[in-house]
Amino acid sequence: MDYFIESAPIEKLQCDCIVVGIYQDGLLTPAAAALDNLTHGLVKKIVERGDLSGKNGETVLVNALPECGIERLLLAGLGKKDALSAKTYRKALASAANGLKKTIVKSVVCCLAEAEVRGADLTWKTRQIVEVFNDSVYQFTQLKAEKEADSKLQRIAITASASEFSQAQSGLTQGKAIAAAMDLTKLLGDLPGNVCTPSYLAEQALELGRFDKLTVNILEEAEMEALGMGSLLSVSRGSRQPAKLIVLDYQGGERNSKPVVLIGKGLTFDAGGISLKPALGMDEMKYDMCGGATVLGVLQAAAEMELPLNVIGLVPSSENLPDGDANKPGDIVTSLSGKTIEILNTDAEGRLLLCDTLTYAERFNPDVVIDMATLTGACLVALGRVPSGLLGNDDDLCNDLIAASETAVDCVWRLPLWEEYQELLKSPFADMANVGGKDAGTITAACFLARFAENFRWAHLDIAGTAWRTGSNKGATGRPVPLLCQYLINRSQKA
Repeated sequence: MDYFIESAPIEKLQCDCIVVGIYQDGLLTPAAAALDNLTHGLVKKIVERGDLSGKNGETVLVNALPECGIERLLLAGLGKKDALSAKTYRKALASAANGLKKTIVKSVVCCLAEAEVRGADLTWKTRQIVEVFNDSVYQFTQLKAEKEADSKLQRIAITASASEFSQAQSGLTQGKAIAAAMDLTKLLGDLPGNVCTPSYLAEQALELGRFDKLTVNILEEAEMEALGMGSLLSVSRGSRQPAKLIVLDYQGGERNSKPVVLIGKGLTFDAGGISLKPALGMDEMKYDMCGGATVLGVLQAAAEMELPLNVIGLVPSSENLPDGDANKPGDIVTSLSGKTIEILNTDAEGRLLLCDTLTYAERFNPDVVIDMATLTGACLVALGRVPSGLLGNDDDLCNDLIAASETAVDCVWRLPLWEEYQELLKSPFADMANVGGKDAGTITAACFLARFAENFRWAHLDIAGTAWRTGSNKGATGRPVPLLCQYLINRSQKA
């Protein structure tokens, strides 16, 4: 999709369709009023006869007046003018994008950046248009014989006055980078496990080395064994696919400034190991690498936006399958930190990958470490598919992530990480068990990781409920790419 900023007056615009906003009770936005004049009262006539009330999420697509040079109009309801929030604005954008999705329209001029959104500037609104429209047209066709996409959309122009061009262009740059990062994350998530193996994930990471300030290194199993990553390597023992530790190093900041370290679980397929999962729904376990895919997407976005930060991405990647050499319940492994772990459930393998990676992260002298993982079904039970779970050992870091999530409309909900929960991880045979029983599964998983994050500021995102959709519309969502990109943008602006 091609996105650009358009500053020409409405009467000179050339496109298949113009999208304008209508507030509730028939109040027209400036672009809608201008189009009403151009089309001899057509917009007001549509509103007055009740075809559109302006309620948020409503759309009407109409043929306009070819003699005015306007083939089609999409009128998008924005709701009450004084109640347009970030969430309802994105809802209106999504409705507009879906209203065009299965039409023959190829080029669109979107005038919705002029809408008055509480607490939002033109940069943010422009970025949201790109993100939402791009998300609406994403379709996985790579492995289909017939690859024709549902949407014909090719060009989206976003209107802004000449005096606002710089602000809009900034939002466009951010939006294109984040949209491309989400596309990469979704594509990797949607690929099946027989294609997207740990080796394939590593190959895709190496492709990101095309950016000047981004270098990529892949640690093989022999190197990890020499380091002492017994916990991580125990997960791959049941697979014929070798484990990989992907290391991405983006140096956009000052040479000696401490980096942000992002860690993403890259389990390309999870059958549960010896603690085998039920067959129903097991196909969706290809999405267990969405944390790792997010890291690749965010590092790509940071490089494309040329953020003045240093960012390290770490992706421990493996499969978790049953085999004669696989982990068994009751096995004890030694982590890179030297701490021993009794494996009571082989399906709690993500934390075995992450704990060694957290220890490995110390060598980068990080300012903060943020890990993300489709870690626990308990998070889905507790929070559903709306927010990602957030836990951490530093209030400032967690508050910064919450603030970024609100701006990005990629929400999180913080859960407690109290010392009392650590009692549930006690083992009579090792330093800790890898599960804490039936209670508070999301929290005890984070408590386990916290034992390997004691030497730095750390936050954990459990994205088990938000990284993909299930059912007939199943597929990767690209979350939490917007949240983490916003967090990095906020840090770069402070810097």
